[in-house]
Amino acid sequence: MEIDKIKKEYGEKYQDHFLKQYELYLAAAEKISDRRENVNKYFYTLNSGIFISAGFLINSEISSFLIILILLFLSVLGVIFSIIFWYLINSYKQLNTGKFNVLHEMEKQLPSQPYKDEWEMLGEGKDKKKYFPFSHIEKIIPVIFGVIYSGGLLVFIGYILSKVFCF
Repeated sequence: MEIDKIKKEYGEKYQDHFLKQYELYLAAAEKISDRRENVNKYFYTLNSGIFISAGFLINSEISSFLIILILLFLSVLGVIFSIIFWYLINSYKQLNTGKFNVLHEMEKQLPSQPYKDEWEMLGEGKDKKKYFPFSHIEKIIPVIFGVIYSGGLLVFIGYILSKVFCF
């Protein structure tokens, strides 16, 4: 349906209501970014807790075999958290992309299109010299955590196997 026809059918309050919807949708997009930041902080805290726990265990008086079993468990937990963390970052990225695509469409009915213009000036995320998307950097962090935890898994499993099979 053509925009002019929609405006006519809607009535004289169309532009006011449209602008209010745009403002509400923009606020919703900002809330998604806030939630994304909080999720990141949550997973940073979880991972810090695992590393701190591992540090305390290594320096404790508990038997070395029990320490290894607990570290093995923490490594498995860390790998699981890393996978969930990566998927959540990706999900928020997709949600933000969708929201900004909708905002770009809505801006076509406004006197200016600041978000669309900004995105174009930044090369739409394709030119890394103009803009390197935060989500690309953000997604590296759970991968690094996952690699560290996976390395720990291999070490701890190797240790347990060496004790069980007396290598």
